[in-house]
Amino acid sequence: MFSSIVRPSLGALFLAATLAPGLASASTVSASLVPDGTYVVQVEAVKDAQHALVLLPNGMETPLTATGSASFAKVKPHQQLRVSIIAGKTPVLAVTRR
Repeated sequence: MFSSIVRPSLGALFLAATLAPGLASASTVSASLVPDGTYVVQVEAVKDAQHALVLLPNGMETPLTATGSASFAKVKPHQQLRVSIIAGKTPVLAVTRR
């Protein structure tokens, strides 16, 4: 009886592990497609002082590019930021939660 329960579970686990990378990459959107405005986002990863990958309120990920005096240098993953996105660039940002 135990083997009949485990076999379908292992199959489902294998299927989920196979599909997960493809589904994750499908949820990334270009910052130039995000409407201009101010958003509260969660930082997923910081590449350098000018580039960060963030999670938008709608669940989509987007890479942001800081411009002007804005910088991601002191930002860490899992922090919340309030960012303004204008024409796909981020000229203003503020940390809202550490």
